[in-house]
Amino acid sequence: MPKPSLTLASADCGREIPGAGLGLRRVFLDQFARKQSAHTHFFEVAPENWIHVEGKFARLLEQVADRLPMVCHGLSLNLGGQADLDLGLVKDIRHFLQRYRAVCYSEHLSYCGDTGHLYDLLPIPFTQQAIEHVSDRIKQVQDILGQQIAVENVSYYCAPGQQMPEIDFLLDVIARADCLLLLDVNNVYVNSVNHSYDAVQFLQQLPTEKIAYGHVAGHYMEHENLLVDTHGSDVIDPVWTLLADAYDIHGVFPTLLERDFNIPPLEQLEQELRHIVNIQQHAAGMSSGKKRGALGA
Repeated sequence: MPKPSLTLASADCGREIPGAGLGLRRVFLDQFARKQSAHTHFFEVAPENWIHVEGKFARLLEQVADRLPMVCHGLSLNLGGQADLDLGLVKDIRHFLQRYRAVCYSEHLSYCGDTGHLYDLLPIPFTQQAIEHVSDRIKQVQDILGQQIAVENVSYYCAPGQQMPEIDFLLDVIARADCLLLLDVNNVYVNSVNHSYDAVQFLQQLPTEKIAYGHVAGHYMEHENLLVDTHGSDVIDPVWTLLADAYDIHGVFPTLLERDFNIPPLEQLEQELRHIVNIQQHAAGMSSGKKRGALGA
């Protein structure tokens, strides 16, 4: 069966990219540059980790970017913070996106700085004031980059000052900022367990047309009612099931495997990438069958 060929949601991210992607780590950069993975159809990097890199690593990254579509996923824009946006960083990111012909740029819907960098992704209060604040900052970033960005729904473990449900906060930010969504399916699952909501119902409320691409990852079970988003283990069956649910609701979208810690050999990661593709192909087949049934009726 051919690989699914998918298009990101925005005209700014209009290049077609295929179905399964991998977060690129330097530990296997050389291997990745020398040999194309059969199941890696696009890749993701954090631009902050590469902006000032030159020499061998830059050449290897260029080789990979010449062969596969690149998406960029930021770590430190501090969209929800109170400190002024680092406009120098935003301009560096713009240059990086252009240099490597990145398909799309995304950031976390969180904050990570105050007077300095906090080295963690902390939850933005679910309040109307926070919606207005973060939306204005997203629009400022989009104006400088000259394109829409995607914001990722993040995992969180407490919600100080909460005035509304997570889903309402997320939807209002996307609408007000006119940005896209990076749908992290693992984060939906983790939050649904930690905060006792229905994950499928959460997915059903998301705007299909705003989904740029998706993430899946592993997490750690601290307790049956407390999951910790770590990106340090294999994806578990309930998350795979939720990914299939997301495809059933929204259609098949490009989906990337994240693995940041306890990184196994590339061959092992490719098994999970193959699983993403299998789920995508099954979902595409089911969708096609539904359409044929409707036409036959």
